[in-house]
Amino acid sequence: MVMIQPEPINRRRFLATTAVGASTGLIAGPTILRAAPAAAFPDVRSTEHFWYRPAPKGPYIDSQRDHQAFGFGDGKIFLSEDNSRTWAHQAAFPNAENITFSCILKNGNILFATLAKLYLSTDKLKTYRQITVKHRDGSDYLPHTPKDPKLPGWYFHSLDGVHTWDIDGSEMLVWGNYCNVMGGAVPVNIYYSTDGGETVKLAYSFGQNPKFQEKGVDPKKLIGNPHNSVICRHVHSVAYNPVEKAFYACTGDIERGHGNECHWLRGTYDRKKDAWNWKVLISVNSNSRYKSGGINFVDGKLYWAADANGKNGTMPHDRGIFRCDPADLTDPKKHTQLFNPLYESANMIIEDGMMIASHCAPASPYWTGFIVSPDMGKTWAQHDLKEFGRRSPVRFHKKNSEGWFRVDLRKGWIERAEVMFIKPKV
Repeated sequence: MVMIQPEPINRRRFLATTAVGASTGLIAGPTILRAAPAAAFPDVRSTEHFWYRPAPKGPYIDSQRDHQAFGFGDGKIFLSEDNSRTWAHQAAFPNAENITFSCILKNGNILFATLAKLYLSTDKLKTYRQITVKHRDGSDYLPHTPKDPKLPGWYFHSLDGVHTWDIDGSEMLVWGNYCNVMGGAVPVNIYYSTDGGETVKLAYSFGQNPKFQEKGVDPKKLIGNPHNSVICRHVHSVAYNPVEKAFYACTGDIERGHGNECHWLRGTYDRKKDAWNWKVLISVNSNSRYKSGGINFVDGKLYWAADANGKNGTMPHDRGIFRCDPADLTDPKKHTQLFNPLYESANMIIEDGMMIASHCAPASPYWTGFIVSPDMGKTWAQHDLKEFGRRSPVRFHKKNSEGWFRVDLRKGWIERAEVMFIKPKV
């Protein structure tokens, strides 16, 4: 069902109110930047199922973990230790506006990336250094040299927001790049780290997609893995199933005359050998529930949201939010469709029984649409937060220590716009 929202406030007035509420944000002292008042957030609104609010005025909040948050802006990077109320740590970083990825590790390290460069701080931003990705044999994996230096491609940007898992007593970081939409042509990879970001390696490298190459490039210098026939446009989601001790990844986008780009892969990692074993489970065109994202595992069950589109199959589109046993993924007859929002959705997070997915704004009548279930799929509702404008919610981060999910709001479906927070009422 669709939950009716209070009459939307004017977006300009909404943002102006936000600015006034945080107008005292910058306080005396060289390293403390204050956001919303510590006692309360002034712009909290409500639906039947959750509270929500825009990010406080200050740095763009790119990621969070427990009580910490990482942000950037105005040629600096920032670290908060009180859920974005104050920013006690900061450092000059001239390329801050090109940050496309960040992750706060369990040991406190912060891994962050610009378009094609990866950085690590191990001391709360007192220092940071560039990290060179490695092949599993230890050799350097270097970005290609773009014809236009301003368009090196999004090597590390992700569409999902959960990238770390505790496996056999230690943390593992795994993510794939959502790319080839903005920023230039780039190879598609899955990356991993087992040592808190000190070493980042390739877990999987997709093949050379002829559609996503720089114009006029020498055929001998195509980007991508020349030894892999599996091609895609980008990675939608990577997730870990602790029951199987296996990772699952799904990709997009459509068939462009060079083969299907929508795949599901299953990978297992041998820590002793530092070796991966990947298998492509299924490859399809875009009008399929397998063109998807938002992979989650709860009690051994696999959940995902379908992003099906295109006119290359039976209508209506094969969309919805689905559940199955992982072993039954390739057999649609054994899937349970929990809900059909009717429109494209490729982002979802599940935590503490709360399921939150989102609408892709260009493909939906919802301006800023959320799909929620507070009881693991038994009941559903949809909410349209129109005051944010035409936005696609992506990169859902787990709840912080105060119970707030962090969500990116994107113009179209990928251009960075704002950040908001959601707190379930259950």
